[in-house]
Amino acid sequence: MQEAADKSVPIRERIKFLGIFSNNLDEFFRVRVATLKRMMQIGAKSRMHLELDPESILENIQEKVLTLQSDFDQIWNEILRELKKQKVFLANEKKLNIQQQKFILKYFNDQIRSHIVPLMIESITNFPALSDKYIYLACTLSRKDKSISQKYALIPVPTKSLSRFVILPSKNNEKQIILLEDIIRYCLPNIFSFFGYDTFSAYAIKVTRDAEIDIDNDISTSFIQKIEKGLKNRKKGKPVRLVYDREIPPALLNYIIGRIGLTHKDNLIPGGRIHNFKDFMDFPSAVFNEINSRKEPFTHPQLRNKNSVSKVVLAKDVMLHFPYHSFNSIIDLLREAAIDPDVISIKITCYRLASRSKIINALINAVRNGKEVTVMIELRARFDEEANLEWKAELEEAGVKVLLGVPGMKIHAKLCVIKKRIENSITHYGFVSTGNLNEKTALAYGDHCLLTSNNSIMADANKIFRYLESPEINISLLKSCKTLLICPTGMRKQLELLIEKETKHAIHGKKAAITLKLNSLSDEQLIEKLYVAAKAGVEIKMIIRGICCMYTENKKFKIPIQAVSIVDEYLEHARVMIFHNSGHEKVFIASSDWMVRNIDHRVEAACPVIDKNLMSELKDILNIQLKDNIKARILDNDQQNIYVNPRNTKKVRSQVDIYNYLHKKRGSAVIPDLYI
Repeated sequence: MQEAADKSVPIRERIKFLGIFSNNLDEFFRVRVATLKRMMQIGAKSRMHLELDPESILENIQEKVLTLQSDFDQIWNEILRELKKQKVFLANEKKLNIQQQKFILKYFNDQIRSHIVPLMIESITNFPALSDKYIYLACTLSRKDKSISQKYALIPVPTKSLSRFVILPSKNNEKQIILLEDIIRYCLPNIFSFFGYDTFSAYAIKVTRDAEIDIDNDISTSFIQKIEKGLKNRKKGKPVRLVYDREIPPALLNYIIGRIGLTHKDNLIPGGRIHNFKDFMDFPSAVFNEINSRKEPFTHPQLRNKNSVSKVVLAKDVMLHFPYHSFNSIIDLLREAAIDPDVISIKITCYRLASRSKIINALINAVRNGKEVTVMIELRARFDEEANLEWKAELEEAGVKVLLGVPGMKIHAKLCVIKKRIENSITHYGFVSTGNLNEKTALAYGDHCLLTSNNSIMADANKIFRYLESPEINISLLKSCKTLLICPTGMRKQLELLIEKETKHAIHGKKAAITLKLNSLSDEQLIEKLYVAAKAGVEIKMIIRGICCMYTENKKFKIPIQAVSIVDEYLEHARVMIFHNSGHEKVFIASSDWMVRNIDHRVEAACPVIDKNLMSELKDILNIQLKDNIKARILDNDQQNIYVNPRNTKKVRSQVDIYNYLHKKRGSAVIPDLYI
């Protein structure tokens, strides 16, 4: 929301940030609010897990969301005014000239009509389960002379099949866009006139449903069947929110509320004409005059002009930093392995994949070339379950061995191990990453990936795969890992020991410091350890993008904690941990946040960075982020998200400066301070 309100951000990016906000809020209701509603049904037992009862929390959420909705509307109206200055207009069905009206009618008949199937809801005994993937137009149908009674209808807006945005023919250098639902509004007479009605109105509504998947304990049902059953049930999950056009007639609103099973005590959110704003992340860029100044990812300098990525990795460690470095190096590594006659096997974990995954393509080609390929697919990656089921089927059909994880535990570690015969010996190489193996998100997510042939790292990664192949009998393998920190078996204890060691150094007057970069920090035990460390005099610096449940201000802290959140064009997704360790620093990249769900209920891996140059590079990147005074927000005790004040110091926008830092290492000129 702050990024959308920031006038220094290009207008197309501000629109995108409103779309991200909308998508995040949807997920919050589908998961968090849905969980609270379930806890209400449980009753008194649920209160032992919460400081407040679920009802009070839901009331607070409703109040906050209404405030956010008001802020959202204000920002959107401001953006519309800015668009007008650029001669970009969002038209509606009431503001069309003759040429546009003819265009709309033809477009409707050619493109839309076949996708429209209205629901005459008053004649339906069993009200349909409205999908939370769509918006609906709630329509009233009537006659001016009142010769027939008024009727209600619902029209699903087919945004899954058609673009939400249609560019209209325009004059005077104007660019006009109309939304798909407004085309349908204009064509309501074409849809319903044969019923004898002559007056029509339509109001957008959106239902949000409980999206949590229940995995029951029916031992006669396979895990795959349970996931498939859960996906089907998700489509019929209980409604947890209704967003509606505040202009909707009260009688129609009350009718819909009653039919979908909500009450006025539930999360009913009045809004404007537009819902499912997440679609605006794909707002047509062609209407903007401004040049997209986002810089293209570039190949890591160690991998430029090289015939083989694998040969480089077998010789030395390489650290890729996305989205600055190109993800193609990962794909090239797997492609090389797929065709290398000396490669015996490939093992890899997959959490979220791109829709047309080049990773999968390389792995299937490896099987065709006679390699043994093992892929761990996490079927419970939230909202990617259906896609991952499809990938499972495709991989198995190609001959890939697919692992499905461990009951009651998600596999979140990002690992790859490639086994290769070199002369008369066997070696292993691969990578450990903080992010998903997804070439699409690698263009927008800030992550680190260590390409390595380090024997101890690969040995531990192999142990993880052996555990995943037979989790019932190989749990001891996780406990025996010596280099990687592994959840759920050893990472918590090892992190506590690392914090305690810094605390002891501080107590004895030695330099002690901890630097953390995480998506979320909410684990109570680890937070308590950090409190003790801060009171002892450990210098703590934190970059926490999302949830931070730690107080960062306390008079008992001997050295004030520096804690910021950075929100900018790229999503800060990496996890990094640095412990001073009496000058012999321990630096880790990790797949896990410091949350109970990660530390105790997932298979995660934190990998030490051993190469001194890579340690230095990673520290430089974190130091740039800690100096950010353009896009960094202070994490104070009141959670106000106040921007860091640049005062009279040099302005530092970390995502721009990191690009320049890494690009300079490439041997080229520094990129200007643009919105990358």
